[in-house]
Amino acid sequence: MLQFIASSHFNLSGLILCPLLGSIILFVIPDSRIQLIRSIGLCTSLITFLYSLFFWIEFDNSTAKFQFVESIQWLPYSNINFYIGIDGISLFFVVLTTFLIPICILVGWSSIKSYKKEYMIAFLICESLMIAVSCMLDLLLFYVFFESVLIPMFIIIGIWGSRQRKIQAAYQFFLYTLLGSVFMLLAILFIFFQTGTTDLRVLLTTEFSERRQILLWIAFFASFSVKVPMVPVHIWLPEAHVEAPTAGSVILAGIPLKLGTYGFLRFSIPMFPEATFFFIPFICTLSVIAIIYTSLTTVRQIDLKKMIAYSSVAHMNFVTIGMFSLNIQGIEGSILLMLSHGLVSSALFLCVGALYERHKTRLVKYYGGLVSTMPIFCTIFLFFTLANMSLPGSSSFVGEFLILVGAFQRNSLVATLAALGMILGAAYSLWLYNRVVFGNFKPNFLTKFSDLNRREVLIFLPLIVGVIWMGVYPEVFLECMHTSVSNLVQHGKFD
Repeated sequence: MLQFIASSHFNLSGLILCPLLGSIILFVIPDSRIQLIRSIGLCTSLITFLYSLFFWIEFDNSTAKFQFVESIQWLPYSNINFYIGIDGISLFFVVLTTFLIPICILVGWSSIKSYKKEYMIAFLICESLMIAVSCMLDLLLFYVFFESVLIPMFIIIGIWGSRQRKIQAAYQFFLYTLLGSVFMLLAILFIFFQTGTTDLRVLLTTEFSERRQILLWIAFFASFSVKVPMVPVHIWLPEAHVEAPTAGSVILAGIPLKLGTYGFLRFSIPMFPEATFFFIPFICTLSVIAIIYTSLTTVRQIDLKKMIAYSSVAHMNFVTIGMFSLNIQGIEGSILLMLSHGLVSSALFLCVGALYERHKTRLVKYYGGLVSTMPIFCTIFLFFTLANMSLPGSSSFVGEFLILVGAFQRNSLVATLAALGMILGAAYSLWLYNRVVFGNFKPNFLTKFSDLNRREVLIFLPLIVGVIWMGVYPEVFLECMHTSVSNLVQHGKFD
């Protein structure tokens, strides 16, 4: 059973409050001080990232206990407390969040023309909320922060979106994800009235009857499946990506998509093990359908962002297959693939954003022959295209390989069908790259022939390093999560 230990050296509440403090400082600065606003926003995000690295450095790989634990009374008479801590599963979601926010701020350095101060504040608040979600060990407060992430994301899409349908896309994103979570709130209230607490420590030792587990699992699934997203509740994602600004797409692909799969790992699987086992065929069927359907849909898209958005759905459903294989290889592979997707998919959205900033279109038919005018861009685009199709040596390959190993142990047919997704992924990735980079140059449509500048190359460099590092030496990441994943499998008696 999971136990909890505390550390006096670093505190997670400080990490959560750091971006909030930066946003408060930005709030009192006059709008005319644009350079100061940018500098404070970037420095705050970089300090938060460096602070998060200390938790990785100080993390004890040998224990499955939650570390850096803090408990603050919130509703003492209701036995609901602000209770935070991290283990090997949540550690890298915190680091990934703090890693991507400075990139988002740099992306909007010159492209954001209006409400620049509010843009910085929105991303810093979003960072604080997403860190809190990854650290939260109280079920009710997890729900509060889980839904609170929607507010800054709604504002980012609705205000700084790039096209006329941005308001509609923002509402669709907000309503889809909020309505699914109503069922989870009802389940949390039911758990509270049955057990008298929403503390994860207590709930992990509480045994629910099989019938109650199934009902509660379905309620949690209704919320988490929308966030993943799984077919058929995936329609909001391509629309939100297409209308969001480049930085909005980067953070949406990087973190909010992972909140659903993280919720499965943190709550559904350990709290409802019998129901999880019961629903494995259902999850695997939905995931395989999603992988094949969205991969084929990707080939038919004419918008660059929609292609990457649909490929994200395929990759995240690959994650759910590994997660619900319920063995160490599958779960570790799913976590690695989530981290990899946060880097690779974000980088591909940055590539599309670089093209859109220059040519003001994302339609594939207007592009061709860019290799002769943007060689640096084409080289970076090739690297991330190969990573997206899981080329050996890239981070995606390690994650997908472990997922297939785990899935094959559970069900060889599911693993075989999921492997089709890798083949289709290679097909649409190479087709997209060929259409954009090679072929006939179209000077009638493309008028600005500037390659990536130093700021844009600097943005891509840490993503390239991360993808290569995870692909070549994944042991650094696997050793941190292995004890926690092993404990999860043993706790549910899945092995």
